[in-house]
Amino acid sequence: MAEINLFLIFLGSIGFDLLIGDPRFLIHPVQIIGFYIKKICDYLINKFGEDKKILFWGGFIVAISTIGISFSLGKLIELTYLQSTNHLFGGLLIFFGLSSCIATKGLISSVKEIAKLIEHKEINPQNTKIIKEKVQRIVSRDVRSSSVEHLLRSSTESLTENSVDGIFGPLFWIFIGIVFMKFSILLPGPLSLGFSYKAISTLDSMIGYKYDYFKYLGFFSAKIEDIFTFVPSRLVLITLPLVGSKFNEYVLIIRKSYLDGKKYDSPNAGISEAIFAYISGVKLGGKSKYKNEIIEKPIINATGENCTVEKIKLICQLILRLQFLWIIIFVLIFFIISNLI
Repeated sequence: MAEINLFLIFLGSIGFDLLIGDPRFLIHPVQIIGFYIKKICDYLINKFGEDKKILFWGGFIVAISTIGISFSLGKLIELTYLQSTNHLFGGLLIFFGLSSCIATKGLISSVKEIAKLIEHKEINPQNTKIIKEKVQRIVSRDVRSSSVEHLLRSSTESLTENSVDGIFGPLFWIFIGIVFMKFSILLPGPLSLGFSYKAISTLDSMIGYKYDYFKYLGFFSAKIEDIFTFVPSRLVLITLPLVGSKFNEYVLIIRKSYLDGKKYDSPNAGISEAIFAYISGVKLGGKSKYKNEIIEKPIINATGENCTVEKIKLICQLILRLQFLWIIIFVLIFFIISNLI
């Protein structure tokens, strides 16, 4: 019975995220995780910036401690909920905790806001500055000298890559946690796995880079994120065509997306960008500025169209459709497992 309640809370948290997003009156777990990561990493860089070995093993400690604390907090809340006679408070903690792990509304709203500004505002220096500031919040590249076309591409690439990190990755691991709880309450549950994945994603986004100190400090964080995003990214690869308009080209699109995605250094980012690019018909990749260096990313879907406001809207629709499909699949799997056990 407890796992059924957890599954219903999970479904409710998805709906809450879609409708409300992150409530402003609550401190988001990412803020706490980010504060912890930044303080320790700043100390390591300022104190041992020239010692690669200390940065390397310091990064390992940062990654393990961040994930461990996040997992433990989630597990504590799960056990409190399952072993308490008053399920209301624990249920609310799990409800808001799970909702905070999913970023559908936040991700889509931020990109749609950029698209709306480009679509309805006159492109002049003042408006372009505002648009660049909003794009800079969701990308790691330097967009200060970017054209409108590049701003659209940057937003599209961020949307397609972060859809896995912010939406489908958490959904996958939370559901795995619910399945685990059917076997034992001592196994990792939905909130402990949800918080852990959020910590992994935050670590990667903050220190998982390949330049300066982060090559050593963020090495473990990047590798751990690669491992835990591997399966969700490939599930997106094989399920996204089911909600697109090119179902008759299913095998061909998956093959092309996989081959283009493999060109990226990341084993996951390229895959997720590529499948969205082929389904929506856009071309991604090309030159981008990181710090003071121009990086040439591999071209994905070379025959696709340039990114436009309409393409961004289409990708947002695809994300919502795919999330709905995953929910249906989760419900079916959950009830099949429930009837077998």
